[in-house]
Amino acid sequence: MPSVDKLLIANRGEIACRIIRTCKIMGIPTVAVYSEADKEALHVKMAGEAYEIGPPPVNESYLDIEAILRVMRESGANAVHPGYGLLAENAGFARAVQDNGHIWIGPDPATIDAMGDKERARELAISLDVPVLPGSGRFRPGDDDDPTRIAETIGYPLLVKAAAGGGGIGMRAVNAAEKLTSQIETTQKLAERIFGDPSIFLERYVPNARHVEIQIFGFGNGDGIHLFDRDCTIQRRFQKIIEEAPAPALSDNIRERMRAAALTLVRHQSYLGAGTVEFIYDCDRNDFYFLEMNTRIQVEHAVTEMVTGIDLVRCQIEAAAGEYVSANQDDISLTGHALECRIYAERPEKKFMPSPGTLAMLKFPEQTNDLRIDTGVVQGDTITPYYDPMIAKIITSGVDRQAAIARMHKALSETRIEGLGNNIAFLLDVLSDPDFAEVNITTNYIEKLSK
Repeated sequence: MPSVDKLLIANRGEIACRIIRTCKIMGIPTVAVYSEADKEALHVKMAGEAYEIGPPPVNESYLDIEAILRVMRESGANAVHPGYGLLAENAGFARAVQDNGHIWIGPDPATIDAMGDKERARELAISLDVPVLPGSGRFRPGDDDDPTRIAETIGYPLLVKAAAGGGGIGMRAVNAAEKLTSQIETTQKLAERIFGDPSIFLERYVPNARHVEIQIFGFGNGDGIHLFDRDCTIQRRFQKIIEEAPAPALSDNIRERMRAAALTLVRHQSYLGAGTVEFIYDCDRNDFYFLEMNTRIQVEHAVTEMVTGIDLVRCQIEAAAGEYVSANQDDISLTGHALECRIYAERPEKKFMPSPGTLAMLKFPEQTNDLRIDTGVVQGDTITPYYDPMIAKIITSGVDRQAAIARMHKALSETRIEGLGNNIAFLLDVLSDPDFAEVNITTNYIEKLSK
């Protein structure tokens, strides 16, 4: 297979910077793309080359496949890393990259098709005897099927979910039949606007649930490994803000069954590269159910790197170039505990509304082996309303969960941000809460804490 000679990062922000850091270690030249709003962005300054691809809105820049392919031709880049979000799970983009003779750093486009559509992935999981929650098939606007009738068989509360969605986007909880129609219409409109696909499906909602996921890595030959588990239960609006590895307070039986289920999907798809299989853990029933599979690197991959010592981005690049073809599960070890907090420009007191503005001050504590800062901005940069308002991720590790939490509390307390609203005080409140310390948490934890 051809080697990765020059790599284009089809993304922005902290994940683009994070990929560039690994490329520098590997000696691979990098190419950044940027919108007009990002011309002074950190990822642009860090890359070896940078090309403007359009106006600030993502559909006119970062989602413009033709513009990115044009930059590949102009720059001579022969490989693409999509990061997470944006085009990372767009099978059409992956095919276009390969059809133009370039290296796609990710799984086969057919796998992205199979797993990227959440309703199709659910059906695949059912066929492989991976446990799933009761739910429906796909509904599109104008279909003759009556979702209200099917909802009655599933039971309330339930979730209306965008079939093409991910990352908590396009997901709404419904507690009563009289609210179902309006929530379906709202979700379909959002799904059409964000994903270009208005399809939705229904799924039983588990009120006392935790969100647990398995990091996997496939070798493209029907074999693969897991890199243990993560807990992503602390969320607002179905989007994660605190993650940790390994998932605390789970039985060995549940862990092993989750890992086996994740690897069943990996082997069936002959999966290549990094991916994540996400599960809902029902605290009342002490059981778990398949949620979705993300065919890309995750925002929270850093906690797995901290407890395993493995650079997942490097592994992705090597696998795509045919240089990382197998590993033994027994060779993967877990040491200690890691925690990640996402710092956002937002106002928790106003239902976590984004708070764009200029970072008049941005100061982090010094990084160490047990403290990592992943960011795509520096002091003086502007958090714009065009993109996700994440400022940084702080990742800490320790010999156990208590030590990782203590180190995170100290790191957040020493972080200084001025010029815009942020969620640091809220994160400190969570870390100080006895329920968090004792793992008395569910996915509606923040809703209860905010009351």
